[in-house]
Amino acid sequence: MEKISRIRSRISTVSSIVVLTGAGISADSGVPTFRGEDGLWRRFRAEDLATPEAFRRDPVLVWEWYNWRREIIAIKNPNAAHHALVKLERQARSFTLITQNVDGLHAKAGSKNITEIHGNIWKTRCTVCGDVSHNFDVPITILPHCKKCNGLLRPHIVWFGESLDPADIKRSMDAMHTCEVLLVIGTSGIVQPAASFVSTAKGAGAYVVEINIEETPNSYLVDEVLVGRASDVVPLLINRD
Repeated sequence: MEKISRIRSRISTVSSIVVLTGAGISADSGVPTFRGEDGLWRRFRAEDLATPEAFRRDPVLVWEWYNWRREIIAIKNPNAAHHALVKLERQARSFTLITQNVDGLHAKAGSKNITEIHGNIWKTRCTVCGDVSHNFDVPITILPHCKKCNGLLRPHIVWFGESLDPADIKRSMDAMHTCEVLLVIGTSGIVQPAASFVSTAKGAGAYVVEINIEETPNSYLVDEVLVGRASDVVPLLINRD
């Protein structure tokens, strides 16, 4: 508990906090990874469906898969870690939440200043006019079309082979350069650009805390490592005022 107290004290005295979250925080809400053995859907792998080529080849199949994912995620709820981060955002003078998750659980919990670097499964993007909008329909109409131009809609997700939004990356890197505390929760942080976030924040003088069910390749870089489930550990770090 001495480590917990030390981290909580540090968090409570700084003015700028950034949080990076990954699949580990959503796993505590029962959201599967949709990859590997747990991600099997029919006979397809996520890596075979989450690509621009797959969508061009068979948009119905890709939308059926995303509809299946949406149906699973729709009944999941934010856990104690999500809610603790909402409380932290309300307490902090400057707070930025960067997530690799697409499930929308941070927003569902009430977080406001969120950068979803991999997109959001509850948003669609028109392949013709580019309009992005929320769509919470479960099941979603297959195939969905744009209300503005009737173009075919696709999930607003960054697929394999696609680049992340430069504006999201700039916003994230700016936050890493200026934060005083960085909490890395439920992610190994080995996939770019998240892989460079820890070293950037650390190089800029931030106090970096990693929270994960096991140590990661970034563990040697950070100031503190807390091994455990996000839903158990994160609430301990937030002042109960």
